[in-house]
Amino acid sequence: VYAPGSFAPTEELVELAAEAGRHGGIYITHMRQEGLEIMASVAETIAIAERARVPAQITHHKIIGASMWGRSVETLAMVNAALARGLDLSIDQYPYTASSTRLTVLFPRWALDGDAKTRRARLVDPEQRERIRQAIVTSMIEDRGGNDPAKVALADCSWNPALNGKDLSEVLGEQGRPVTVDEAAALVIELREAGGCTAVYHAIDEADVVRIMRHPRSMVASDGGIEAPGNGVPHPRNYGAFARVLGHYARERGVLSLQQAIHKMSGMPAARIGLADRGTLAPGSIADVTVFDPDRIIDRATFEDPHQYAEGVHHVFVAGRAVLLEGETTGARPGRVLRSGAYRGN
Repeated sequence: VYAPGSFAPTEELVELAAEAGRHGGIYITHMRQEGLEIMASVAETIAIAERARVPAQITHHKIIGASMWGRSVETLAMVNAALARGLDLSIDQYPYTASSTRLTVLFPRWALDGDAKTRRARLVDPEQRERIRQAIVTSMIEDRGGNDPAKVALADCSWNPALNGKDLSEVLGEQGRPVTVDEAAALVIELREAGGCTAVYHAIDEADVVRIMRHPRSMVASDGGIEAPGNGVPHPRNYGAFARVLGHYARERGVLSLQQAIHKMSGMPAARIGLADRGTLAPGSIADVTVFDPDRIIDRATFEDPHQYAEGVHHVFVAGRAVLLEGETTGARPGRVLRSGAYRGN
């Protein structure tokens, strides 16, 4: 979905995936589209895996936009059919009903082609600017915009931190402008011109989250990063994704058993990328261990107040060294870059 990768044709991806496969690699894809074109995106992923003869993984699988809600029934059926044909497919997912990325995800792909000068020129041209605005209107209604400016919250506008945490409807209101999708689309262009922002998009249905989570080939991921506490108003997945699955979905709702949840965030993903000595408690395995209270573990990060650590974790050991003891960091940094055991490079 992101430029410049979005301009690569399927044929190019097949060749790249095949080359990766010859070295023990796996094709892990951020699919082209997760809203109106989700079915075509899943079909393309499966076709690339089949033609390149390589394992493939749909990254942070979700269904975006109310008109598409429930279609995970079909996407998972496509995955199941491919598995039945002998393809090696898997899924990862973060456990929330909102996504997060830059505002440019609302722009049409053609508007992001070329260098910075070319992209700016399109916005200066009145006719092209209007075409872009109309395309953003469609994205706002049918895709990540959730058909409501209030469902797009600005997470980080580094050029104007005062905007962080405000949704588009609030910004429009402060500027004395109509709170409409049309006006929000114009605002998105203006924010892009001013320096750009990341945003949180509330456009996913809980039933799809649960259905994807329960699939036997689905794993838990955060799709997040390491956030500096207090910096912006980021997606809570950066702080709470794994604890949320263990506490909310496993313990409180029974969507998964505790054992299933743990496997989906440890042994299963480690095996998927060829880390044979990680992800399990077994003789000969590296001692990466998290000690938590299954009755207390829970996420505390929210969309309104995301900079909150999860509760219920007592100790964390990385390669046998304590990095967290009794809930306090030790200062140890034993982590290192890991290479898949399946890799057959030089």
